[in-house]
Amino acid sequence: MFDFGKWTSAFNSLLLGTGMADWLVVLIECVIIAVLVLATYTVLALFYILYERKLCAWFQCRLGPMRVGKWGLLQVFADMFKILIKELICLKGTDRFLFKLAPYIVITSSVTMLACLPWGNGLQIIDWNIGIFFILAVSSVGVLGILLAGWASNNKYTLIGAMRSGAQMISYELSLGIALMTICVLAGTMNISELVAEQESAWFLFRGHIPAIIAFIIYVIAATAETNRGPFDLPEAEHELTAGYHTEYSGIHFGFFYLAEYLNLFIVSGIATLMFLGGWMPLHIPGWDGFNDIMNYIPSVVWFLGKAFFISFVIIWFKWTFPRVRIDQMLAFEWKYLMPFSLANLILMAVFVALGWHF
Repeated sequence: MFDFGKWTSAFNSLLLGTGMADWLVVLIECVIIAVLVLATYTVLALFYILYERKLCAWFQCRLGPMRVGKWGLLQVFADMFKILIKELICLKGTDRFLFKLAPYIVITSSVTMLACLPWGNGLQIIDWNIGIFFILAVSSVGVLGILLAGWASNNKYTLIGAMRSGAQMISYELSLGIALMTICVLAGTMNISELVAEQESAWFLFRGHIPAIIAFIIYVIAATAETNRGPFDLPEAEHELTAGYHTEYSGIHFGFFYLAEYLNLFIVSGIATLMFLGGWMPLHIPGWDGFNDIMNYIPSVVWFLGKAFFISFVIIWFKWTFPRVRIDQMLAFEWKYLMPFSLANLILMAVFVALGWHF
């Protein structure tokens, strides 16, 4: 399979060959990477907005947006330009500094997590020996932005939405983190590149037997709640709270929350792809050498994006299938059922690894 690391190494050698100082080379590379990450972030967010709107229409036997562009493909660009030209309004009584700071905290957390994902063979920005732990830590920062947005808006509906979101995200982070740690026990590492390399022969979803399957189910449920998606979208319950914690936001500030919500859907899908479905690794079946060679011809980026889009499809499917639950039902489900099951599954995986009951 083609290694994109050859391109990055060649570009680095080209810059060094110009005689520039090392610090200037590093600065240029960081600026280029930052621009590429932000561009990818924007394109993915726009794609996901259209992706969900079309899937929602399909589930409900509708056509969805059809007016702007062929099949409505340019509708998201029209919406983006509309948001960009809207006036930024700060109502009387708001904490202006925190009110303006909150969306930037949310978007920064989301962009940082996006940079940790391995997009393909040799396409990874951040690769630490505690990569999964770092992703979990950064994901927790986004909660602060939501709490600040609800409190600084000086509105009872936004405050209730922010408190709901904080309680929900902090609660379900436990089950989500334990599910990821279950796979780390199987792999024996938290390094992202090593996690992908360990799945060259078989994906962890198949190698880990029953504990891996249980961890995958727990992760998908917890990730759905973590991203405030239906049926766990209590923080944005429009029939109760108007729009939740971002009710008082307008213009690009509201756009930041909107983009982060959809990008978080891709990020949790990408993490599921990394931990359970082999990341950018193709599907290999032991003994089927001809089939495996054909799979290797498919670019690694296509494998990663295809798996992530499939997981996102499942999460979107949840939203448009199940009715919204009550806040007490949502929290009871986490503390009484999901977290005890995830802890028991972690112990079960440790037993499987200790006894060698895995591929």
